[in-house]
Amino acid sequence: MSFFKFILILLIISTSYFINAGEINKNKKIIYLNNDMKIPFWKIMAKGIENNIKSLGYDFEIYDAKNSAKKELQLTVKALKENIAGLIVTPFNSSSCVTILNLAKQAHIPVVISDIGTDKGEYVSYISSNNKKGAYDIGKVLTEKMLSNNWQNGTVGIIAIPQKRSNGQERTLGFIKALKESNIKGADIKQLKEWTDEETYLFTKNMISEYPELKAIWLQTSNNYKGSIKAIKELKKEKELILLAFDAEPEYIELIQNGVILASAMQQPYLMGEVAAKTIDEYLNNKIVEKNIQVPVLTVSTQNINKNISEIKLNVLGIK
Repeated sequence: MSFFKFILILLIISTSYFINAGEINKNKKIIYLNNDMKIPFWKIMAKGIENNIKSLGYDFEIYDAKNSAKKELQLTVKALKENIAGLIVTPFNSSSCVTILNLAKQAHIPVVISDIGTDKGEYVSYISSNNKKGAYDIGKVLTEKMLSNNWQNGTVGIIAIPQKRSNGQERTLGFIKALKESNIKGADIKQLKEWTDEETYLFTKNMISEYPELKAIWLQTSNNYKGSIKAIKELKKEKELILLAFDAEPEYIELIQNGVILASAMQQPYLMGEVAAKTIDEYLNNKIVEKNIQVPVLTVSTQNINKNISEIKLNVLGIK
């Protein structure tokens, strides 16, 4: 091969590379891959991401895996083929996130994880709540109430999110720690599979029937609270059983004010979404970002809810 031909080929390759690089830089699209958008918490997080990412000049799209690990994998492949600028992900669970991160690494797509977490893998940043401390704090609210009611011999049931998720594990550990410090025993733990009001209703009803000393039930999530309230009312246990939660729905403001729910450890999904959007943008603009960012969990009870209404409405419920 002559020197002239070699230079010509090199120029063609270089030109092709820079054209492709230019196309990549021009494609300012961020995809949010979410495990299940029917969960209100993640809808609010998506709103926080979308409002902030669009204000930063990016195109934006949400991919909903509909609580299916198989669909999540399919959507991951689809997203990475779109030559996106970056991916924000709330995975099906911590192990499925490993696969997402491996595929994104091969495609040279930066990933910010918002909630749930991963067992391993490379990512730009992990935006999370301090689940363990939030659960511990809500546990302390419960134990203080139980002791003031002279219910120290009572037990506590947990209706949990899947314990394969790192956030589920942290919530359980923090809450159990608070119970142990006050020598209050746990009764049972049931893990959600269907995520329906009916499932929560049956778990609540069965726990009340099986454990005569049951004095409280803690819901590790917020959206299926109606099932528990229904069971408690049917069995006429409103004055004998405390209900607590993690996270919040719009109805929680009134429910906590009226004492139907004693307290809830409220993550701030709208704020988490804003932080995730800001973080991926800073990374794409060659700024240094924190590897792990924890957003505080608000401990909201009948005693303090009224003075925290504004913060709850925006950062927890996404209401402007």
